[in-house]
Order: sequence, then structure tokens, then C-alpha cells
Amino acid sequence: MLVSRTVLPVMAALALVPLAACGSSDDTSLAVASIGQADDPFRSGVRLPPAGQLVRAATVEGLVAFDEQGRVIPALADRWIVTDDGQSYIFRLRDGNWSGGDPITADSVRKPLLAALKALGDDTPLALDLEGIDQIRSMAGRVIEVRLKRPMPFLLQLLAQPELGLIHDGTGSGPMTLSKTGKIATLRPIDPTKLGLPAVEDWANRTRMVSLRALSGAAAVEAFNAGDVDLVLGGQIQDFPLTRSVGILRGTIQLDPVVGLFGLQIMNAEGFLAAPANREALAMAIDREGLMSPFGVGGWTPSARIVTPSLDGDLGVVNERWKGETLDQRRAVAGGRVRAWIAAHGGPQVGLRLRIALPEGEGSQTLFARLSSDLATIGVTLERVKDSTAADFTLVDDVARYPRAAWFLNRLSCHARRGLCSAEADALVAEAGSEAASPAQRAVLLTDAEQQLTAANVYIPFGPPIRWSLVRGTVSGFGANQWGWHPLMPLALLPK
Repeated sequence: MLVSRTVLPVMAALALVPLAACGSSDDTSLAVASIGQADDPFRSGVRLPPAGQLVRAATVEGLVAFDEQGRVIPALADRWIVTDDGQSYIFRLRDGNWSGGDPITADSVRKPLLAALKALGDDTPLALDLEGIDQIRSMAGRVIEVRLKRPMPFLLQLLAQPELGLIHDGTGSGPMTLSKTGKIATLRPIDPTKLGLPAVEDWANRTRMVSLRALSGAAAVEAFNAGDVDLVLGGQIQDFPLTRSVGILRGTIQLDPVVGLFGLQIMNAEGFLAAPANREALAMAIDREGLMSPFGVGGWTPSARIVTPSLDGDLGVVNERWKGETLDQRRAVAGGRVRAWIAAHGGPQVGLRLRIALPEGEGSQTLFARLSSDLATIGVTLERVKDSTAADFTLVDDVARYPRAAWFLNRLSCHARRGLCSAEADALVAEAGSEAASPAQRAVLLTDAEQQLTAANVYIPFGPPIRWSLVRGTVSGFGANQWGWHPLMPLALLPK
């Protein structure tokens, strides 16, 4: 039995945009700001900042893409089936052309897909996510198969990532074109007929261009308040306090229901940090609820687990750490470890000072103040430094690309080269990928890996990341979603 999945393509979404979403005063253009550096929209390569990822996804299609709700939709492939064993995804490519006019065929798709996978390298986190791919085969003229070593339930979410966009003869195939005016990227929807697709009636009047610029958090919020942009994307915790200036009549603060990594990465094993028990002491001292209370983010759930609880494949055997202990009890234990280390290394006059690197922004100042207060309760003085290479720990703030334990473990692996890691945990993850005979056995190995990484105390979790946007009420084509991903093409489609 074959399990089929067919989703309406982006073009068909023109007829589905609710009328209640309309109201833009200018139907010819939508001004968008992404928080970042001015040249971010025009960067090339695999590891791109958010604005660069938005541009790449808009101009270089992959087999599939995301819509504004974070759902996988057709792109170069217009439909697909998954075999019963979950180890074969067969894609039927659309009956259209590449942007240069060449027909889209299985052979012309296979080569750039292999190139995109190779560009990820052998041991980057995303490459590890995709290492379950066994082979890519051209079948009939417009049919391509992705054969897997094991079932990968979230393969489609990975194939929809901007890094998996396919380049043919040096260019992508839309669905938008890019032009540059100073620091502003202008993206225009491509007429479907130019891609060999059926014509859409009144195309020119049913679409608009999107102008994208990358601004600092403060400049982006200022531009929104002034009416210069209608949408601000890419907000993180360091700039969240800026949203206080946004009145209810100017727009809405949208929070994405994301999961991922938000915490501190230990950067070295020197001095006090050499012992896992001492690194644990720092994690024990942090009041996670109090850490985030100044931000007033409703629904945020603190966690001392590395992997977000209750995801698919979570066996439920990894509990929150120090369950049953009060914060005061944890701090009493942690403070004893600090005092013991200080006594063994020169006495009270030596003290214990640790350095932390955080991104710039008022939110980071708030985090620093809270963390400093927490660690002071166990006798640790916290110092903020700009250079992460000189820090004892740095902030990790990443949204999961798919909700499985492997994503979290790959991002904290030794391959990621972020700081301290656990070779033992990595070995268990590798075993889960190459030797697990069933999904249940794989889940057991990944659970063991999480426990091993937890015991190593190389990462201090706080809870899920914060992702926010500013969305004027007249904007259509935007939806809060679990990936924190807001593609540009849906923003270019006007309500019917």
C-alpha cells in the first residue's frame, strides 16, 4: 500500500487567502524588515543569516517548500508518495521549466540535489540530520526517488529548508526574482507561464512585489512604528523589550510556537569548569521561571531538559532534572561545590569569576542581570565579554527544524564545534542512525544519548527559544508557526 500526499501549490493559494486578511493600503508592494545586518539579504553560500535564507527560499526552489503556516507544499515536485516501510519517497516533478527554459526532468533535478547535499559538508548538523539518505535515483522522465537507510518521518521538512534549494545552470527557479537597490532586496513573483505552468488569470493584479531590508532590532521596530515597513521578522530575545513601543493600533506582536535550544553552551573545561559536577552546579543555581519573568512572554515553559519534552519518539523516561528539590535546596548543594573548589584553589581571596558572551540588546542585558543574580547566590561572579572565544559560556538560541531528539543532539554534537561536547553521546546518536533495527530501538539509543549529554553538563538549558514578529493588521500571507519560518512568496499573493 502506498501513502500519498498531495498539497495545493503556492499558486493555487491565491484563491484561498481569506478576505479578512486583506487591507493593505498599497497593493503594489509590501515592505518587510528582517532583523540582522544590512547585507544579509545578498549573502551567498550554505550558512546564511535569516534574511539571506528568506531570499534563497524565494528565488531557489527545492523539491518542496513551506507555506506561511509552516506546512510542506509542492515546489519543483507537485506530488509525492511514501512507501509503507517509510524508506522511499517518490516525487513526481511538475510539468514545467527551469528559469532558463530547460524542461524540469528527473535527471536535471538529481544533479543539483546531490550538489546541495554535498555543499552541506560531511559533519555539519544539517548534514547529520540528512545522513539517513541512501541514494537519489532518476526513475521515469519526471519521477525521482529519495531512498533512505531508515525511515525519516521528517524528511519533507528537511527537504523544504533553504539550503536544499536546487540550482540549475547557475540559477534557481523562483518562485520570485531578485533585484537590488542599495541595501533593499526587491522580490517579484514570476508569472507561472514563464515556468511552463498554467496561466493564472489576472496574475499581475493578484500579486505584488516584496521589498526586504535587514535592519538592527531597534531600527526595525522604529521603521515599523513610523509606518515605513509593514512586517518585521526574525525577532529574538535580545530585542524583545523593544516591542514595548509598539501600540495596539500600529500592529500585533506575533509569537511563534517554536521548540529548540535556548540556553548556555559551556566553552571550555578549564579551572572550575573542568569537572562535570561543577558545571552542573551552575545549572542548578538558575531560576528559569525568574529568568524569563521580566519579558512577560505568556505560555513560555521553562525546562532543564536538553530535548523538549513530549516530542515524537520521546519515551518519557527522561525527567526534569532535580525533580522534587526546591531552588534553595539546589543552590545549597551548588554553593557547597563552589566553596569546596575555592578552598582547594587558594581560598576566599581567589573567588570565582566566569565570563559570558551574549548578543547585543536590552533583552541580553536583562538576561545578564538575572543570571548574575542567580550565580551570585552560589558565590560566582559573572562577567560579560564581547568575544565568544574569550567566554566560558555563550548563548545558544536555535529553532528546531524538525521536532525530534536527533535535531537537538546534532546541534550539540562535537561536529557542531560549539564548545564542550560528549563523544559518548555522539557515538550513541551515530549508532541510532546506522544500527538501530527499528524506530523503537532508535528512540532508546537517542534517549541514552540525551542522558549521556545531560550527565556531561556541557549545555545549560533554559526552555524553548523566543521568536517574534511585528505584523500590521493589513498584512496577508503571514502565519505564526512551529518553525518560526515566514516565506516571502505568500506575502506577495493578494486576496482575491
